[in-house]
Amino acid sequence: MSTQLPEYYFRVRENGAVVFKIDTENRQRRIEMDQIAVINIRNGEVKPHGQRTLSDADKVEIARWMEDRKTLLAQRDIDDIHRAVDYLNLTTQWAQSKASDHQLEDVTDRLLMAMHDLRSVLVRKKADRLSKE
Repeated sequence: MSTQLPEYYFRVRENGAVVFKIDTENRQRRIEMDQIAVINIRNGEVKPHGQRTLSDADKVEIARWMEDRKTLLAQRDIDDIHRAVDYLNLTTQWAQSKASDHQLEDVTDRLLMAMHDLRSVLVRKKADRLSKE
């Protein structure tokens, strides 16, 4: 484990993070986490905590974290979609080779509706892209 702590810590929340400034320069040499802001990644809002005024360094670090976080979330989104394609293939194999009649009865209607909905959206989006070319 590194002995050098970061200057900021971002506690991830569902829509963003709580931002803390890390301080070890105290008499007890304890790690103190001072909350400085709450950020909303969806709308880009940064709310300073309490009466605090964010320094330029705080703002730069928060903006850097937000960009990195958006990039990471976008990568996760596309990875989830690639995983969904694998699950569809595995589901097809399961339905063809392993599923009992009772299991198929339990999931067929829901799967067909979800696949119909997905197909409709994909076809419409593809037609939109083709019409722009």
